[in-house]
Amino acid sequence: MIPVMRRGRQALPQAVCEEILTRSTAGVLALADADGFPYTVPLSYLYQEGKIWFHCARAGYKLDLMRQNPRASFCVIGQDQVVPEEYTTYYRSVVARGTLREVTDPAVREDIARRLGQKYAPAQPEEALEAELRQYRDAVCILELTVEQLTGKEGSQLARQRRGEAQL
Repeated sequence: MIPVMRRGRQALPQAVCEEILTRSTAGVLALADADGFPYTVPLSYLYQEGKIWFHCARAGYKLDLMRQNPRASFCVIGQDQVVPEEYTTYYRSVVARGTLREVTDPAVREDIARRLGQKYAPAQPEEALEAELRQYRDAVCILELTVEQLTGKEGSQLARQRRGEAQL
């Protein structure tokens, strides 16, 4: 488990963390290699009901690492506004930690692939999504991160605003 956040007043409520995961479109997956070195890769994703799903090729380094050690973390930056005149950044970010696995059930894989397509191409006709799913059905791997711990943090300025406190 991650220790208690040192600046606890900047911790985001769970509902805000989940809203950031639902709304955002990209994050960074972190895995560890056999020597303990981190490996990170930016990915698009789908978050629903305590799970984060990714699509990828059916072979590759991230799959090799996942099979060696399924523990992973995933970071999403929900806001990143540099404020030069204040020498700061107004930020909100979320880190999910959990266990990663490959989804092997064909019906579940197709359902997740469809939901990913609907998230990233909502205006496309349903027929176009179905054609895409048919074309890549056997080439796509779906990974599922079961979230065991979800934490979020925001800059002190945003935390004060959220709490309704005056700026210093």
